[in-house]
Formats: sequence, structure tokens, C-alpha cells
Amino acid sequence: MSTIAAVDVIIAKRDGRALTDEQIDWVVAAYTAGEVAEEQMSALLMAILLNGMERREVVRWTAAMIASGIRLDLSGVGRPTVDKHSTGGVGDKISLPLAPLVAACGAAVPQLSGRGLGHTGGTLDKMEAIPGWDPLLSPEAMTRQLAEVGAVICAASADLAPADKRLYALRDVTATVESIPMISASIMSKKIAEGTSALVLDVKVGSGAFMKTREKAAELARSMVDLGAGSGVRTTALLTAMDSPLGRAAGNAVEVAESLEVLAGGGPADVVELTLALAREMVALAGLDVDPAQVLASGRAMDVWRAMVAGQGGDPDAPLPQPQVREIVRADRSGIIGRLDAMPVGIAAWRLGAGRARPGDPVQSAAGVLCLAKPGETVAAGAPLFELHTDDPSLVEGALADLAGAIEIAPPGAVVDPGPLVLDVVR
Repeated sequence: MSTIAAVDVIIAKRDGRALTDEQIDWVVAAYTAGEVAEEQMSALLMAILLNGMERREVVRWTAAMIASGIRLDLSGVGRPTVDKHSTGGVGDKISLPLAPLVAACGAAVPQLSGRGLGHTGGTLDKMEAIPGWDPLLSPEAMTRQLAEVGAVICAASADLAPADKRLYALRDVTATVESIPMISASIMSKKIAEGTSALVLDVKVGSGAFMKTREKAAELARSMVDLGAGSGVRTTALLTAMDSPLGRAAGNAVEVAESLEVLAGGGPADVVELTLALAREMVALAGLDVDPAQVLASGRAMDVWRAMVAGQGGDPDAPLPQPQVREIVRADRSGIIGRLDAMPVGIAAWRLGAGRARPGDPVQSAAGVLCLAKPGETVAAGAPLFELHTDDPSLVEGALADLAGAIEIAPPGAVVDPGPLVLDVVR
């Protein structure tokens, strides 16, 4: 019988004290087992958000989450293993072209992915727009596909860091998502438990990201890189801009379509740039001497994509879902797009049905927003700025309200510099 009580752990963190190793081990295990009430863990999460954690606490919390389940062994796949994780943004479909590209370069990419969280899209929600595609793979099936195809995008097994699954859902509904210790522990517990040897992190910074400032993003990146290194996982983090949406599509099927454009040798320049930047870091950590740009141009990444989708029951040739309702938003004057704010675009896509208000809610595969004009581009009065997609016409009015202040049109001839996409690298 434990002598530790949940209320004592809450009080300690509420009063700004560091939790002991014993307290952390107990509260993570007890919450996972259902012995700590939701309201008690909610109170502790808020105390952690407000008062933070020392590095030792984060290391121990991460280890406790890993210990709540199994740790996969990927040593038998016959290729160097390397994964990527993004902290989430708007239009962030990079995992879709990136996993098959890095696999085509010779690595094995065990891309364990998640659902949408707030205004940010979920990779699994996007992939499920592909008819027949199944996110649920056993560890054995995942390992087999890694060996045969080189890439897998799937849901984490229920027994892989199960503590994180419960905490992740609770953070989403208690306004504690932004806690850097909890983000670090959540991401790294899953990535370490999945058994990858190397990891590249895409830490978003800006209006459409959870981290609004470079300082906070750098703090999160350093925390995760240190956690990875301390657990024997070679880890690098890129800080990347998320003031504007990535590419032109934000949603589910629309992002799959844009990813296919990239794999076919086209696609928006920023999506291609970030895909290649992350791929170069991944192949370097995997010890491979290959140029991802050449591999992308060769078409081999598209071949891997098709095999990866088919390997999980999907039909790579099936048409993607189309919306029942399309609504165009037009420019009220001519000029240069000076700003396109990612956050209202993400909220509009969510409101149209691409995301969920509560864990477990269904999403619409066809819902989303197409950004038809990006910063630096010239538009004429009456030109389309956005195309809204949904299956429910009653959702359009709210999304239009979200987008009302999303875009600024500067006078003709104005000089607009969107700035760099990759802001910094943390090793």
C-alpha cells in the first residue's frame, strides 16, 4: 500500500516544490491504472503548467510514462531507423511525403502518429481520407512493413506509453497543452518507446503553433533533444516558422492531395523546402550518404508511398473524398498579400469539420480550407482568397467569421518578405 496521496503531490507542485522520483513514479502509474481521479490529475497538470518542472523531474516523468507500457525492438528491420515528429501546425502535412522519401533514401521510418489536437491537424485523420487505409497495426505488422517497405504511418499501439494516451486527452480539455514539460514527456516517451535509433523534431514557432515565441520553442527543443540523447536516441530539432499555413491546404483530404503533388515532383515551394530540410537531417542521423532532393526527383518516394498505403489496406488509386459544400472568399481590393495568419485558418478548418472539439469526435475527411493566395503574391479585387470545404452547410458561417481577419492586403507594389522557414537547428 503506497503512502503517497494524490493530494500531497498536487500540493507540492501547487506550492512550487519539485516532485520526488517516488511521487512521479507513483502518480503516473496510479493515474494510468485509474487510481488517481481525473480532477486530481487535472489539478496537477495545471500546477505543472503554472510552476514548471526541473530537468530531473521531466526526465523521471518521461521514464515513468515509458515504463507504463512496452518498448519496441526494431533492430531486426535491416535498415537504420529514424523518425520525425512535429509539434503541430496548420497545413502541416510534412509527414506524408517525408516518411516515404526517407524510406526511399534507405532508412526505416516508424512514423507513429496521432489525431488532431485543437486547431492543429492530425496525421492519422489526414491518412484516413484514403479509402480503406487502416491506422491500426500490431507491433509485428509494423515491423514487417518497415522491413519490406521502409515506412509506416500508424497509430501507437495501446500498450506503448499508455500513460501518455490518457494524459494527452486530458491536457486537450483542461487548457494545459502548452506545458513544455508535458509536451516534452509526451512526445519523447512515445518516440523512445517505439524503438527508433534517431529522431528529428520539427518544433513550430509562431501564431499557428503552440509555441508562440522563439524563446519558448528553443526551450522545448532543447528539452526534447536532451531527453533523446539521455535515452540513447540521436536527436536533432529544427525550429520552423508557423505564422502562415504550410502550403495552401489545411484539412484532411486536401492535405493528402497536396502531399501527392510533392511526391509527384510539384507542390508548394514551402512544403517541398521543409520536407527536404527534415529529410536531410534524418538521413544524416541514419548515417546514409544520399541526396533526398535527387531521390524525390527520381519518383522512388512515390513508389514507396503507394506500397506504404497499400500495405495498410488503402487504395492509392482511389479518388479522395470531395466536399458537398464549397464556399469561395474573394478579395475586396487589389494588392499584395502582406500577411496570412495560420491560427484563424486552422480554426476555420477545425470548425468546418476537419478537427474535433472533444477526444473521440468524428471528423469529416473532405473538410478543410484552401489558401489560394499566400504572402508576397499579387491579387486583384474579386480574386479568390480562400476555398472552404465541408459536408455541413451550417458550419460555413462560423468559418467565414474566423477568416475575417486572417489576411491583410498591402497596397500594390509593396515589398513583402515572408522570412525564412527554418529558423534554427538544435543538436
